Amino acid sequence: MSAPAPTASSFGLASCHGCSALTPAVGHSTCDRCGAAIHLRKPDSLNRTLALVVTAALLYVPANVFPIMTVQKLGRGDPHTILGGVQALVEGGMWSLAILVFFASVLVPMLKLVVLAGLCISVARRSDARQRDRTTLYRLTEVVGRWSMIDIFMISILVALVKLGVVATIAPGPGATFFAAVVIITIFAADSFDPRLIWDTEEDSP
Repeated sequence: MSAPAPTASSFGLASCHGCSALTPAVGHSTCDRCGAAIHLRKPDSLNRTLALVVTAALLYVPANVFPIMTVQKLGRGDPHTILGGVQALVEGGMWSLAILVFFASVLVPMLKLVVLAGLCISVARRSDARQRDRTTLYRLTEVVGRWSMIDIFMISILVALVKLGVVATIAPGPGATFFAAVVIITIFAADSFDPRLIWDTEEDSP
C-alpha cells in the first residue's frame, strides 16, 4: 500500500478560510494576507453543521405546508404553498417555470440537507470511501444550494399574472418566512462544514 500523500497540516501549515493562503499554523493566529483567524480545521465543524442541518430539516416541513404567498385578484385571495404554486403553473401550461420552481424551491433544499447529513455521518464514522467524490459532491452542493431562493417562485407567479393580464396584489404567507430560514440556514450549514475532515483519515493511515 502506497504511503498517504503529504498534506499541509503535516508540514505545520494551515489554509486560510478567507483567502486560501497557506500560513504556518504555529505562531500565527491570523492570516498575514487577509487577517482572518487561522485554524487547522474549522472549530467544532461537525457539531455545528449537524445542528444547522437538523434545524433546517425541521423548518423545511412548515415551509412546504404553510402558504408561501396569497395572490389577491379583484379583492379575492388565493393562498399558495410552494407545491400549489407549481401545480398552478402546470395548469397554466407553464411547464418550464413549474420545473424551475420545483427544482429550486423543493428539490435543491431537500437534496442539500441529505448530502450534508450524509457527509457529516461519513466523517463521524471516519470513512475513507470515495473521498474525492465526496469532496466534489460537497463543492457541487455548496454552489447549487445558492439557487434555492424564494424570489424564483415570486418571479414565476408575477410572470404568470402578467401573461394572464389581471390586476393582482401579492402578500407573503407564513411559509415564506420558514422557507427563507431554510435557505439561509443551509447556506450557513454548508459554510460551517470543513471538507478537509473528509481527508483526515489519510493522515491516520499507517
